[in-house]
Amino acid sequence: MRKLILDCDPGHDDAFAIMLAAQNLDLLGVTTVGGNGYLPNVTRNALVVLEKIGRTDIPVYPGHAGPSTKPLIIAANVHGESGMDGPVVTPPKRQPETKHAVDFIVETVMSTDHVTLCATGPLTNIASALNKEPRIAERVDALYIMGGGAYAGNWTPAAEFNIYVDPEAAYKVFHSGMPIYMVGVNLTRQCPVTPTFIENMRKLGNIAGVFGAELCDFFANGGDAHLHDACAVAWIIQPNLIKDAFLHVDIELDGTLTRGMTVTDLRFLQTSNPEADIDLTSTKKWNDSKEGSPFRGKEPNTHVAMRLDYPGFCELLLKTLRNYN
Repeated sequence: MRKLILDCDPGHDDAFAIMLAAQNLDLLGVTTVGGNGYLPNVTRNALVVLEKIGRTDIPVYPGHAGPSTKPLIIAANVHGESGMDGPVVTPPKRQPETKHAVDFIVETVMSTDHVTLCATGPLTNIASALNKEPRIAERVDALYIMGGGAYAGNWTPAAEFNIYVDPEAAYKVFHSGMPIYMVGVNLTRQCPVTPTFIENMRKLGNIAGVFGAELCDFFANGGDAHLHDACAVAWIIQPNLIKDAFLHVDIELDGTLTRGMTVTDLRFLQTSNPEADIDLTSTKKWNDSKEGSPFRGKEPNTHVAMRLDYPGFCELLLKTLRNYN
């Protein structure tokens, strides 16, 4: 069972990421970051989810309240003022840990072999951990990110929310040399929250299933909700659920219209539609262009998620919820 630290900002879809990780992976700890909501709210939400599923043994470490470069932007229009509106929940019985999330990440990665990181919020904590101890880039098995998009954004036309909130942190992370697996909105939009899926959760009849349905009742009220963050954790649990292409990704910091964009070099794929049913590994070499050419591709640095086995994802999530008492 893979060892995981989940860095998140719960968030309705983060709640499902936590539930998947807590049962199917060795979840060493949950760290929180300001993003979907303010830090006290998202930290409380993480504690609430773990209490709901009976996993109060998993510690929660609060991290940075927001980026260092600009004021925090939250997604109250999506997740409500609490960050996880909808279900009626009681305050958690336990408190978060006093150790800062960044210290927990650094100490755990440096003292424990084969740790995987998964970040489903802004990358503020991960970048801060790299600043504190650059060697973690060589120590982690992989970093899975829910953020960005191969073609477009969701918060702006070019940028996805998590990257837009702290693009400087994202730039640090994508240039760190870590093995990165990016689950962007081009992939997560293949994972809709449908009325049938909500009803299947509710029919489970247990606490986790009903809680999941109540989360989605609010989250999907606008009719266009997707379980973004859960896709990143599902990829760790069951790698065959997602097909990816190994591409170069960089972060736009300065563009008036494109700040926070994950600029993905799709030029060398052997198709104009990477989500089509083809072999995504059939790519040209990144350096096929002539030496010194301005059109020469940069070396791939990111496994970019392209296609989701949606029925397989639903099966994994429903099985996970069913197995909670």
